[in-house]
Amino acid sequence: MTTLDILRREPDIRNYRQGDFIFKEGDLADCMFAVVEGSVEIRIHDASIETLTAGAVFGEMGLIDDQPRSADAVAATDCSLAVISEKRFLRLVEMTPQFALQMMRVITHRLRRHGPH
Repeated sequence: MTTLDILRREPDIRNYRQGDFIFKEGDLADCMFAVVEGSVEIRIHDASIETLTAGAVFGEMGLIDDQPRSADAVAATDCSLAVISEKRFLRLVEMTPQFALQMMRVITHRLRRHGPH
């Protein structure tokens, strides 16, 4: 089962219209998101740094380190997103160890791409 298959079954799926802010830099980070359908743009200071499509996750850093959001997330198209609270995240890790490995890969990839060189 792929990460997207797991996330499509999440109980909290929310729909956003193109142009809606999902969160803004500085917002409280009490959950992470996964793109089920559509696409989401991640922006820092109004500059697009990444466009995410189905299967991608975002907002995981704030959930893990309990810090405010470090970027804006905006619906690039109409989209459906799985919303994953910390409690749910821990349950997914417990139930599906592969999910934990996938999240570590996402974070590592982002750090390598956007971190200090």
